Amino acid sequence: MLIPLIAALALQSAPDPAQAEVAAVLDQLNAASSAADAEAYFALYTPDARFVGTDATEHWTIDELRQYAAGSFGSGRGWSYPATERTITIAPIECRCIAWFEEKLVNASYGVTRGSGVLRLTDDGWKIEQYVLSFAVPNDRADAVVDVIQGD
Repeated sequence: MLIPLIAALALQSAPDPAQAEVAAVLDQLNAASSAADAEAYFALYTPDARFVGTDATEHWTIDELRQYAAGSFGSGRGWSYPATERTITIAPIECRCIAWFEEKLVNASYGVTRGSGVLRLTDDGWKIEQYVLSFAVPNDRADAVVDVIQGD
C-alpha cells in the first residue's frame, strides 16, 4: 500500500509539463521583444490575437501591434519585461488546450508592471491569444493616479 501512495503523491507534486511549456512561451516573448526580433516575437501569437497595452487606446489586433512595433523593432530597439512572479492555470483535464496566466514584470522605465492573458494549444504549440500589459497601482495611490488621468 505504501508504494502506490508514494507514487500518487509524486504525481501530484510533479511539475505540469503544460505549465512549463506556457512559461517557456512567455519567456520567449520577453527574449524576442528584448532582442527586437519581430519574427520570433509575432510567431508566438495566434493570427487573431489581441494585445491590450497600458494606454486606454491600445486595444490592438496582432497586425496593429506589428505596425506599432515596426519602428522600434526596425531600429533594433525592443522592450524588456522579464517576469519575477508568474501563475499559470491550464484548463481542466478534459481539454488542457487553454491556459491563462498572470505575472509580475519589471521594466527599466516603468518599474513593476503586470502581464496577463490567454494561450491556446495549437498544432504548432502554445500560442498567445490575448496579452494584457498593465501598471500595478498601489491602492493607497489610486486616487492620485485617477486625479492625474481625469485632469487631462
